[in-house]
This record gives sequence, structure tokens and C-alpha cells, in this order.
Amino acid sequence: MSDNTNNSEQTNPWNVDLTGKVAVITGGSRGIGKCVAEAFAACGANVVIASRKAGPCEELAADLNARFGTKNMGVGCHVGEWDQCDALIATVLAEYGRIDILMNNAGMSPLYDKLTDVTEALYDKVHAVNTRGPFRLSTVAGEHMAANGGGSIINVSSVAAVKPMPNELPYAVAKSGLNTMTLGLAHALGPNVRVNCIMPGPFLTDIAKAWDMEAFNKNAKATIPLQRGGQPEEVVGAALYLASDLSSYTTGAIIKVDGGAVFTAA
Repeated sequence: MSDNTNNSEQTNPWNVDLTGKVAVITGGSRGIGKCVAEAFAACGANVVIASRKAGPCEELAADLNARFGTKNMGVGCHVGEWDQCDALIATVLAEYGRIDILMNNAGMSPLYDKLTDVTEALYDKVHAVNTRGPFRLSTVAGEHMAANGGGSIINVSSVAAVKPMPNELPYAVAKSGLNTMTLGLAHALGPNVRVNCIMPGPFLTDIAKAWDMEAFNKNAKATIPLQRGGQPEEVVGAALYLASDLSSYTTGAIIKVDGGAVFTAA
């Protein structure tokens, strides 16, 4: 008996129960999305992992199936395309018959040398992935949730939304829009659907491979109270809180997970 209990504690150390819930995570094959997908599956959820490339999503789903015994699925979806957003929701409903949790985690912030190098196509692409896609997914999934007992929508923004820098301005504008969308959808989809936002600071995901880490660490020690970047798994606690009944009276919230990097959430 004790061995089984210990194994259970190891696979679900958070003691959060998402058994039978269906969770959709965009940008779910790596970084923050992957860590959250693993945690949701460990807590009993059936996780639909979506990203532009289907292969890594399918591989992660198979791994989660084997590790946790839940029914997980990988789906290719470019969230910047509304028809693909609609197809993703339709696929999930056809397979599971329900959606309980939607995590809009997909994002992009292409590099550019100066602001006048930002083309119309690049600007539109950034907004399509970071704002337009989450709007469509949230409204379609949210309508289903509202008609079928409720659910939780979790947007993943960025501290760039409240601390915009010149080297990521289109991204910052888009994420600011995602914050605004969170507040509006909380009103539009209540009382059965809760809509909240996680606003991460600098996280050491795949994207950090392109950073000058010596310069980053020096800046972090001077400007971030915790003096470091975050690890992807450090978003998991906030995601589990917002996905579960622990947050039953929380909606329209923007939760900073940034080591204290910025002083405001709005």
C-alpha cells in the first residue's frame, strides 16, 4: 500500500485532481506548454497538445499516454489561422465530446534590427498567433463550455504587455491585447466559464538559447528580485490553480510569474 501511495505522490505531487477533464494546450510540445501538459496528465486530465508541427505533439501525447494512462492526443494547428482553430476545436469535440480547459500558450516574437524593419506581414503574423488565434479559440471553446457546465480558459501573456521594449514591440502590443481580452471574456463568458491569464517574465525555455546569457544573468541580478530567469516548470503551479476548482472564485485575473521583474499586473 505504501509503495502505491509513494508512486502516486511522485506522479502527482501537487495533489490536484483533474481526472476526466479534457484540456487543450496550444504551443504544447515544448517549453512551458510541455511542462503544463505533463502536469495536467499527471493530475488525470486528457490533454490535447497542439502546435504548428503535429509530429512533436503526437510524440509527447504518446509519452504521456504511457506514463500516466490518460488519453492524450497531438494535433497540428497553426493558431494564426482561424479555420485551423475551428478544426482543432471540432477535432477535440469529436474525439472527447467536451472541452474543460483551454490554455492559449502559443506565441511568437520574431527578431528585427530596428522598428522600421518590421514589415506588415511580420506585424500581422505576430498578432495572428498571439492575439487573433486565442480570440477565436476562446470564443468557440468558451461558447461550448458555457453551454455544457463551464470550464476554464487560461491565456499566457508576457510581462512585455506592461513593460514593452523596442526589440519586441509588436509582441508586446499583441500580449497587451491578450490581457485586455482576458478581462473582456471573463465578463462575456461568466458565470460558468472562468477566464484568467498567466503573465510570465523571462523564462529559460528553448528561446533562451539565442540569448547572451552572461549579459542576461548580469541584468537579472540587478533588475529581478529573485535575480534569475524562470524554469518552465515554475509556471505549473499557477496553471494547475487556474485549471482546477482551487480557483473557483477567480476570473479576470492576470497573475504575474516573473520573479518580481515588473511591479504592476495591469
